[in-house]
Amino acid sequence: MKPIAVAIICKTPMPGKSKTRLSPPLAPEECAAISSCFIRDLARTIRELADDGDVTAAAVYTPFGTEPVLRRMLPDGFHFTLQGDGDLGARLLKGTADLIDAGFGGAVLVNSDSPTLPKAILRAAVDAVRDGDNVVLGPAVDGGYTLIGLSKPHERLFDAMPWSTPEVYDLTVARAAEIGLPVVNVPGWYDVDDATSYAMLEDEVLRGVAPPFAAPGLKGAAAPATTRFVRERQSALVQA
Repeated sequence: MKPIAVAIICKTPMPGKSKTRLSPPLAPEECAAISSCFIRDLARTIRELADDGDVTAAAVYTPFGTEPVLRRMLPDGFHFTLQGDGDLGARLLKGTADLIDAGFGGAVLVNSDSPTLPKAILRAAVDAVRDGDNVVLGPAVDGGYTLIGLSKPHERLFDAMPWSTPEVYDLTVARAAEIGLPVVNVPGWYDVDDATSYAMLEDEVLRGVAPPFAAPGLKGAAAPATTRFVRERQSALVQA
């Protein structure tokens, strides 16, 4: 049985180029720092999933030449695939195709903005990808998706998509219907990419408040690096 690749779609963090929509409330240097925390924590969860068997942890990354920096953020055993050019859709399509061409039985591509994404959601996505030729989606509260899983690349799902808008999830479902591709939803979660979602993250990691849309009983993954960042920043603000 071929393993399924579960891959973080990520850009190696750099001040002024990482998580810029989080500024404000964060400073550019803090945006880069928290981006690193997100990648570390999500990689930790994916590594735990891979340890259960039938999954390979992966990173679909950019830019070229930053591999040494990124490797220091990730646990051992990650498979590296370089992102291509173009918009997010082109990069998601290439990442999926490259992983399948590398011999994996399918790919689950996960955004790097969800540090507390539960392992159970990733497990459900892997199982759904293994079921056959369908599109697996993890709906996000902002109208996009936290992950997409495929056993075969399908260009129509990514072509000319209005990325970073509330229409992305619904349009992806409509595109799947156009090409006769079944849609399998796994439980939804949230991206941390603006002030509102950062406040949601603070509620979750500081006060234990589950996201209001989370499935009953579904708890966020431990995110130690992100939690430490949020706590230290909160403490500094109180002392200022």
